[in-house]
Amino acid sequence: MSELPPEKLRLECPPGKVECKTSEELAPLEGIVGQDRALKALTFGMEMKGKGFNVFAAGPPVTGKRPATRSYLEKIAKTKPTPPDWCYVNNFQNPYEPKALKLPAGKAKTFQKDLKNLIDQVKRAVPAALQSEEFAARTNSITKKSVEERDLILNELNDVAKQSSYAVRMNQLGIGIVPMRAGKPVSQEEFDSLPPSVKKKFEQSRETVRNALDKAGKQVNDLEAKTLDELKKLRDDTVHYAMGGLISTLTSRYQDQPDVIQYLDDLKDDILENTELFTLSGAEQQKKDSDSPPGPAETGLPDLLYRRYQVNVIVDNSELKGAPVIVEDNPTVTNLLGRIENEAKFGTLSTDFTLIKGGSIHKANGGYIILGARELLTSQLSYESLKRALQSGSISIEETGQRLGIASTKSLTPQRIPLNVKIVLAGDHQIYQALYVADPDFGLLFKVKAQFDDAIDRSDENMETYGRFVHTLCENEKLNHLEAAAIAKIVEYGSRLAEDQTKLSTKFPEIADLVREANLYASQDGSKYIKDTHIVKALDEKIYRSNLLDEKTKEMIERGVILIDTSGKKTGQVNGLSVISLGDFDFGQPSRITVSIGLGREGVIDIERQAKLGGQTHTKGVLIISGYLEDKYARDKPLSVSCRLVFEQSYGGVDGDSASSTELYAILSALSNLPIKQNFAVTGSVNQKGEVQAIGGVNEKIEGFYHTCKAKVLKGDEGVLIPKSNVQHLMLSEEVVEAVKQGRFHIYPVSTIDEGIEILTGVRAGELKNDGSYEPDTVHFKVNKRLAEMAEKITKFGEFSRNPRD
Repeated sequence: MSELPPEKLRLECPPGKVECKTSEELAPLEGIVGQDRALKALTFGMEMKGKGFNVFAAGPPVTGKRPATRSYLEKIAKTKPTPPDWCYVNNFQNPYEPKALKLPAGKAKTFQKDLKNLIDQVKRAVPAALQSEEFAARTNSITKKSVEERDLILNELNDVAKQSSYAVRMNQLGIGIVPMRAGKPVSQEEFDSLPPSVKKKFEQSRETVRNALDKAGKQVNDLEAKTLDELKKLRDDTVHYAMGGLISTLTSRYQDQPDVIQYLDDLKDDILENTELFTLSGAEQQKKDSDSPPGPAETGLPDLLYRRYQVNVIVDNSELKGAPVIVEDNPTVTNLLGRIENEAKFGTLSTDFTLIKGGSIHKANGGYIILGARELLTSQLSYESLKRALQSGSISIEETGQRLGIASTKSLTPQRIPLNVKIVLAGDHQIYQALYVADPDFGLLFKVKAQFDDAIDRSDENMETYGRFVHTLCENEKLNHLEAAAIAKIVEYGSRLAEDQTKLSTKFPEIADLVREANLYASQDGSKYIKDTHIVKALDEKIYRSNLLDEKTKEMIERGVILIDTSGKKTGQVNGLSVISLGDFDFGQPSRITVSIGLGREGVIDIERQAKLGGQTHTKGVLIISGYLEDKYARDKPLSVSCRLVFEQSYGGVDGDSASSTELYAILSALSNLPIKQNFAVTGSVNQKGEVQAIGGVNEKIEGFYHTCKAKVLKGDEGVLIPKSNVQHLMLSEEVVEAVKQGRFHIYPVSTIDEGIEILTGVRAGELKNDGSYEPDTVHFKVNKRLAEMAEKITKFGEFSRNPRD
């Protein structure tokens, strides 16, 4: 089996592949790169009318889904109409239910200013009108006329009383009568001493006077009520005249806004009902305010009057051109849907419509909002509250206590605002699947799935796209531009991230970080441009910052603490390869895999599973090995073997089936008694038919064994066996490629177990003959012979156990 040539180990990018001398010459990058499927889904979701056509942008983390989506949305948002402004105003009929007003974009702030100016003008005009000479004269005229009419009524009453020997007296309780004799009032004692005939006369006339008194009392009351009505009408007419023109002028500015017109009418009526607010002193206003239901709380304005008629703008689109695009990085329920604040006032907490604050959904209304799925789900109440808003088609602002159902005091219930927004929820495929299965509402509210790929084809066009991305990054962040050779290194790094020679990674945030770090080293060198050496240094330094555990592991192998052989031959022992992931850094590490063989019927026993250190996928791989052995050797006899399989010095758990071919090689070696060359390491999964299958992390595994051999002194015959289907994924480091060029390291692609075992043992695998036997002196011949002998022995042992005296 021939080894891989150096050119197969890394697909290099010639500096001239991207046609430029530096990235400075390239055009800026716009739009979403290489994500045609996602772009088509996004476009469909944004243009589709109807309820629930929101988008879930699904894809691996760090692929730049959110920035790419934002860039796309900002482009289409410019072509959309600018949505209206929204504000809250006082509901004069029920202050606990503030009204929401919609105004054209940019008009809310204007209306807020106009209303403040109106109140300023009314505040001056009303007191001036009520203090005018004309108002005083008309008031005096009404009062004088009332006094004269009252005097006439009382005079008539006096005449009736006098004729009946009674006099009318005014007291605190109203109008009363007393008997008169000889021009003097008669006291109660004197009245009691009068002769009966005189008393009777007084009593007879009292009824006449009492009737006249009742009539006069009613007339006086009616007169006072009439006078008060006339005075109120005079006051209202005066106030109306003083402010009527001012309000009419404002009304004419908003004549195409019926809700605003209605509010101004209500405001006019409220001013007429509360004219005293415009004439009270500050202390009197505060006392009135403290006795009122939720009037606006203290705002620091010199006059509490302004709070009652304040306009609370919660959405201001005056600076917006087109539809809004909002990215909410912290989607708490209050950040999303707004909140109602409280203020301490007279020793208690109070609130009002001026303390209503809008959320990011309000800002995005009429446009688009991008949310992180994980952040949304981990923020208490946010997901459920957002669902209710989408289902109802309106935004409800509540206090936190109301949302939790624990509100103990009466609070505001602001008028709902109609919701018209497109939501892009960004997350990975696992979150999408979990939500789709667990929440029946999710599929109805997010009907469009935009799938972002983590890789794009390594075409000439996309390589140029990498260069254009770098150009845009450098321009936006004022970084040094890259030379052509540096761009080529970026392209190669993109293929390494994608783990595929034919692909480029879409993890643009990582690409951007690499350029930023290389820019630092270029600046330290005083270089105008970022060179390929700066890219290499940035990569090396990034590894060095994170590879302490890798170095410690290699050191323990070198010192013999971790037992790994890289020379000689051993039976039932092989070097496996695994990948250790530290989050920001992955590295390959060799592991010694050993097998012990004995008589039995247990088959392959996974010690990792027995010790509860093996994962489900690893267990599956071991069971597949059992299937291979039965298919290959148990057609004419039962498997009568006990194979104990273990990863030596592994204490942190084992999972995955990428070592299943390695484990099978160790079993075949132990059964055939053919030693395996320890200068090789092996990776690859296997199926029951002996085909070696692709695995992940092939580059890290090869490099991990290379550096292990290098630490133990590289002799030149070391190498790695990999699945042939993984060759296309090779993007090895330049150091490993150079070692292969010099013949100091070797990489063999294998398609089957037969190919691999021949390399590891130096013995032919052997073909199955027509008679069911294998070619003599081959691996399979020796394995089959050993299994036959073991089956015979265990059969004889079973017979002996049943008949011990024989």
